[in-house]
Amino acid sequence: MQKLLFSLFLLMTFSSDKEVKTFKGTWEYRGGKFNNKLSAAPKDYTQQRKYTDKTFDAFLLEKGEKAMKYESGNYTLKGDSCIETQTYSMQASKLLNIAVHYQYAIRNDTLILNGKLPSGAVIEDYWKRVK
Repeated sequence: MQKLLFSLFLLMTFSSDKEVKTFKGTWEYRGGKFNNKLSAAPKDYTQQRKYTDKTFDAFLLEKGEKAMKYESGNYTLKGDSCIETQTYSMQASKLLNIAVHYQYAIRNDTLILNGKLPSGAVIEDYWKRVK
């Protein structure tokens, strides 16, 4: 009986999900899906997102070039939901100041964002923590 209780205790201790309060850190885009079609990460450049507790900045990095900020915004987390609002875009954007809802999961060092954009496109993005 003690072994059973101990096993249940270990199972509950190690399987319980800790509530994520922030994505704080630097994450690199590793590909995903766009409308259920695989979409590989670009080969000629890297995309990174730097998150603080409540904001993010997205950068395009090319070898030998200065990092280029292409997007900024705010985000909030609640349970397994993330709400992002783009507040800056280097290019014209239909997402500017629009709240976009994502379901998220963090598996090991990978952030997975699933959502439906206002255009109707369904996305699944993979971001690997690099810092």
